[in-house]
Amino acid sequence: MSEKAGGADAKGASGEPHYRGHRDRLRARFSEAGERGFPDYELLELVLFRSIPQRDVKPIAKALIARFGSFAEVLGAAPERLQEIDGVGESVALDLKIVEAATVRMTRGALRERPVLSSWADVLAYCRAAMAFAEREEFRLLFLDKRNALIADEVQGSGTIDHTPVYPREIVRRALELSATAIVLVHNHPSGDPTPSSADIRMTQEIIAISKPMGITVHDHIIVGRNGHASFKGLKLI
Repeated sequence: MSEKAGGADAKGASGEPHYRGHRDRLRARFSEAGERGFPDYELLELVLFRSIPQRDVKPIAKALIARFGSFAEVLGAAPERLQEIDGVGESVALDLKIVEAATVRMTRGALRERPVLSSWADVLAYCRAAMAFAEREEFRLLFLDKRNALIADEVQGSGTIDHTPVYPREIVRRALELSATAIVLVHNHPSGDPTPSSADIRMTQEIIAISKPMGITVHDHIIVGRNGHASFKGLKLI
């Protein structure tokens, strides 16, 4: 879609486009109070200001929220789907994906050099930022050392909207390569509902059965989705 306006923007008494004053006011509010009190579409406007400097971006921001549901879901949407919105072209979609990548990098940074099990809120925040709004299933592994600090964070595989192939022996092999003594399993449910399926439960039990003789502990299996998360340990499934 074109990123240029379809026609001239309405101008105020000063001769400036009407959105100029709106941008100044929105930036001033953010400078004074941060993101508190900002609805998702206004926060998205702030991001779009730099991507689309010569157009009123409020309708675009509202259209994105209407299509995808929330600020986080906009950032998590695939670039080709973002470009279905009038006014969002390739460069705007790329800018949104850069913001998403920065968010994931920031939340992952909070886990480095800290015991994961004592930073569980950070683990959940990272998993949600990285996976909750993806359109396909992904299976992620957090490899931990004997102090439960994060050694590596790797995506083992991605699949379809409701299935990802998982290879338990490959998980154990990789853990041994990294000298990991524990792992946290993470995957997403694009449907939004994080409730574990019977297949999820069987797969987790198989990974535990193969890992245990090798001295590798499976601390938890977390499923994330738009509607929250589920912890196998919290549900007493492991």
